Amino acid sequence: MNMFTVKNPFNNRSLGEFPFCSAEETDTAIARLYVGKKKLRAIPYFQRAVILENLGRLLAENAEKLAQLITSETGKTISDSRVEVRRSQNTVLCAASEAKNIKGEALHSDAYPPQRNRVGIVQLFPLGTVLAITPFNFPLNIAMHKIGPAFAAGNAILFKPSPQNYLSAKEILRLCYEAGISEDVLQMCVPDVEVMNKIVADPRIDCINFTGGTKVAKAIAKNAGFKKLLFELGGNDPLIVMDDADIDLAVKTTIQQRFGTAGQRCTACKRIYVHNGIYNSYKEKLVSEAQKLQVGDPSKDDTFVGPLVNKLAADEVFSRIQKTVELGASVLLGNKRENNIIFPTILENVTANSPVVAEETFGPVIPLFKFSNLDTVITSINSSNYGLQSGVFTQNISVAKKLYAELEVGALAVNDGPGFRAEHFPFGGVKDSGIGREGVYYAIREMSFHKTLIM
Repeated sequence: MNMFTVKNPFNNRSLGEFPFCSAEETDTAIARLYVGKKKLRAIPYFQRAVILENLGRLLAENAEKLAQLITSETGKTISDSRVEVRRSQNTVLCAASEAKNIKGEALHSDAYPPQRNRVGIVQLFPLGTVLAITPFNFPLNIAMHKIGPAFAAGNAILFKPSPQNYLSAKEILRLCYEAGISEDVLQMCVPDVEVMNKIVADPRIDCINFTGGTKVAKAIAKNAGFKKLLFELGGNDPLIVMDDADIDLAVKTTIQQRFGTAGQRCTACKRIYVHNGIYNSYKEKLVSEAQKLQVGDPSKDDTFVGPLVNKLAADEVFSRIQKTVELGASVLLGNKRENNIIFPTILENVTANSPVVAEETFGPVIPLFKFSNLDTVITSINSSNYGLQSGVFTQNISVAKKLYAELEVGALAVNDGPGFRAEHFPFGGVKDSGIGREGVYYAIREMSFHKTLIM
């Protein structure tokens, strides 16, 4: 039997060995959901809301257990894991609220000639069965961003977590069932690549809701056929610090949004553009504050930076740092590694084609760029294949409006970083950063279709 092992990223201890799902097991699960989705449509919206409210309560009651599982599996600091659990509760409660507010509309045919005296009643209907594929870095909240809206909309769900999150995913499944989501409506699978390719191509899957890397998304799209695709992918997210910025706030935000989760966030600040007029002040403050961060055991309350998720990830990030330094970058802080831990690293004199910025770097490294002309920054940002989120620190509304109009991204945060996310805001990118939008209200509509009754 094909097996996989889950290891604690900090101490490399095994958390268990588990079997990949076979093709027969996944086929049985999909067949069960194919029948179950018809049963779910008979459950009224208010009852779906009650079930989701139950789930929110259970997440709160099991918060510490879930946080400890996330930390042991991913290496995320326990403080970060606790924040994720709280956010997941918000996500589920938002889905419960939206389940009661799924609205249609009525359109009169006589808005245009000829007169036909008909009314079109437009309502949302579930797509059917949603394949929900989640990544390792936010195993609970991203799962709730998929399961919650999909269930609220009336879809059956095949939940495919990262193998690294097997234990927390099993706990998520248990809590969903305890809340009242039927096993006929929600199934979990962790297959190998060969079986996963068959699932993606299965005509009984109506929608694929995937969060992860662009390379995998392209492979999914190639094999999926005519299915609804909802992709939340990577980002090479910029933060712009203008000369009128609140430097203390900008530095605090940079550290939180780049070194939090050891830099393993799709919305982390990955390119920092700082105006000439405040560059030195910002740089000195950034290095000074970053030196104070506690690095090490993620289970300790005061640890701010823990390990990357595995050795392969740490190897890749550290290699990119080394190659960037070889190309002429100066090390202001860091460039140090202990096992899977990459210490917070700050670089300057970084070239645009250096490995840490040419592609998305999933680790705690900050490249600094000095600028004087905002148009050159916009050109540089838009030259990337990615376009997820962005941030700017400025007191000038004209600068904010210009960036909002011209940056090719899914969101711009003013006096905040690209890492800002609220569970009910639309979330997603353009170009290689994705297709469609998450955020509970928007995700419900992405996983639904409009049907018109003409009377």
